[in-house]
Amino acid sequence: MTVDTAATASESTRSTGDRRRGIRPTRGYRVFQAVNAVVLTAVVVLTLYPFVNVVARSLSDEGYIIAGQVNLVPRGFNTDTYRLVLSDSLFWTNYRNTVVYTVVATLISIVLTTCYAYVLSKKQLRGRTTLVGIAVFTMFFSGGLIPNYVLVTSLGMKNTVWAIALPNAINVFNLLVMKAFFESLPVELEEAAAVDGLNTYGILLRIVLPLSKAIVATMLLFYAVAFWNSWFAAFLYLDRQELWPVTIYLRNLIAGATGAENVGAIAEADEVQAEATLKAVTIVLTTLPILLVYPFVQRYFVRGVMLGAVKG
Repeated sequence: MTVDTAATASESTRSTGDRRRGIRPTRGYRVFQAVNAVVLTAVVVLTLYPFVNVVARSLSDEGYIIAGQVNLVPRGFNTDTYRLVLSDSLFWTNYRNTVVYTVVATLISIVLTTCYAYVLSKKQLRGRTTLVGIAVFTMFFSGGLIPNYVLVTSLGMKNTVWAIALPNAINVFNLLVMKAFFESLPVELEEAAAVDGLNTYGILLRIVLPLSKAIVATMLLFYAVAFWNSWFAAFLYLDRQELWPVTIYLRNLIAGATGAENVGAIAEADEVQAEATLKAVTIVLTTLPILLVYPFVQRYFVRGVMLGAVKG
């Protein structure tokens, strides 16, 4: 009797599935798909337009830019400003600084964040709630600009890469996301590794991290983008222009206060053309590398954010 009931239920389930596959989308569902497509297309256009416009302006002649005739396609194709900027030694020095600062700061941040998040994911840890509270407290309260400046200066970190990397080494939001991911991993894996003789560091390096490529790649992207685009910390703690990141170079161009002899020479070389397109060219050259990196970590980025949001 039980077997007959189970068979009947199984057949009923299959027939229901077949009926579902055979049902055509309702009018409401088709309307939803159409509206969804329109909204997403509008979002894509609004997102891409500023980038495409900046690229078009960087390749256009200054007369068309001043007349407001440049939208998505370059007018009066011109690459003189690209040649002028790329010939500026200060630009390349600042660019190199940005790469160094981003790599060093990102590596420090990912190591500290991973270790801290792994510790906080252990529910048996004494004082775990206190450690979480300390981290969350810094999201809402800080020492202030002047105390931070005095602290960094007194520690001898001014005009060094450590002034960029250490004060912002751990982002609490990233920490909590990574903590939630570690908590979602099966505890049995670590218990089995411990039985096999691995210590805490061995479990983290040989078991946990290989399973955490998605979240680690996501955090790497978050930190790299943040440090690449950061300029305020460098503006505070770096006095010499040969130590500036390229974001300070760009900031000075936008503010109209370059303070750099090389940039001044660019303006003198072709004053009108440089004035009209220099900012757009520098924006393109500054943002292009980080945009090129994103496609290679996109699949890890989406998966890492989703997995890190499983638990709070």
